[in-house]
Amino acid sequence: MSDKHSAASGAVAATRALDSLVRNDRGRLLSALIARLGSFQLAEDALQDAMVSAVSHWSRNGVPHAQHGWLLQAAYRKAIDRIRQNKSEARKMMDMQPLARGEAADEPDDIPDERLRLIFTCCHPALEAKSQVALTLRTIGGLSTTEIARVFLDAEPTMGQRLSRAKAKIAGARIPYAVPGQEEWAERLQSVLAVIYLIFTAGYAAGPGQGRDLAEEALFLCRLLNRLRPGDPEIEGCLALVLITHARCLARVDADGTTVALAEQDRAKWNRAQIDEGLGLIETAMRRRAPGPYQIKAAIAACHIQGESSDWPQIVLLYDSLLRLEPTAVIRLNRAVALCEAGWLEPALRSLDALAGELSAYQPYHAARAELLVRMGQAEDAAKAYATAIALAGSPADAAFLRQRAARLGEQT
Repeated sequence: MSDKHSAASGAVAATRALDSLVRNDRGRLLSALIARLGSFQLAEDALQDAMVSAVSHWSRNGVPHAQHGWLLQAAYRKAIDRIRQNKSEARKMMDMQPLARGEAADEPDDIPDERLRLIFTCCHPALEAKSQVALTLRTIGGLSTTEIARVFLDAEPTMGQRLSRAKAKIAGARIPYAVPGQEEWAERLQSVLAVIYLIFTAGYAAGPGQGRDLAEEALFLCRLLNRLRPGDPEIEGCLALVLITHARCLARVDADGTTVALAEQDRAKWNRAQIDEGLGLIETAMRRRAPGPYQIKAAIAACHIQGESSDWPQIVLLYDSLLRLEPTAVIRLNRAVALCEAGWLEPALRSLDALAGELSAYQPYHAARAELLVRMGQAEDAAKAYATAIALAGSPADAAFLRQRAARLGEQT
């Protein structure tokens, strides 16, 4: 009985240790393996094989002190096994020479942190945006193919094929596993931050309780990037933006599941520690005197939460600055909303009219237009805009919010 109890305890300890490693250090282990093996797929397969072996070995013999080193060495051996099974004799010898040196070494206590290179490889512009997000979530975030498929509302086999194609393209196109040089840094960094922020917005829109919390995953990725590349003002700006926005997550939906407008949120539900951290990061980034889009977006977020109400005139000025760096339709829409909230209704309407064709299928555009038309006393046109926005709503919470707004309009007429 005692042997069975001991075996069960060992299995529990092994499983807990592996679960912690997968969540906190899978990306670091995988990036070290890719750096050595030169192959995403071989590294991922070898690490998975090593983790399966760890369950058995650690359950019987106890969790080793150098867990990371044990897994890395086991993965090297598993990679050699896979090469032996799948390559010709000549290729085996070429591929196995560097691996054999790694296998012969003692289990390393200090695993080199190659995750910065991995992040930039996953977000390489040669990959389409959806594949960049999926590969980042898989390799750095450690999400399963099933979880990533759920994010994109794809079938699991479809997402599996997408991930496989992305890995194959990295290999076939010889995309370098490297941090870009100084001449490419600013442009490539914006791609990385865009992927992280896209992951965040997807999670923030879905809300908690929708499988793995993507907003938390994005916060983890942004903190990781800030640790790997400290002192970069745009990374600090992106982290500040994510923190300040995420701090309001518990207040953005009411008990009935309806979205709550920022001005109507219960500020007691905001996470003050995250807000303070975000504000501190903005100040640090701005002192570096190298302004960028994410720093400006973070400053806009700060203008929403620092006073008793949003500082709309200041927000308009910040959007003017942002438009010089990101002259996109969505930024112009956000500026039009700020104009409306600041009380400048006619300029706001002209701005929205100019965006009608480009954003005809974009729900926030119709919601913004409806609110502006309400303020201008054009109830009939506002009702039509609300109906379009409701039909395009991306979540039940947003749809409920818009129906609530439209109902208020009905009460006023």
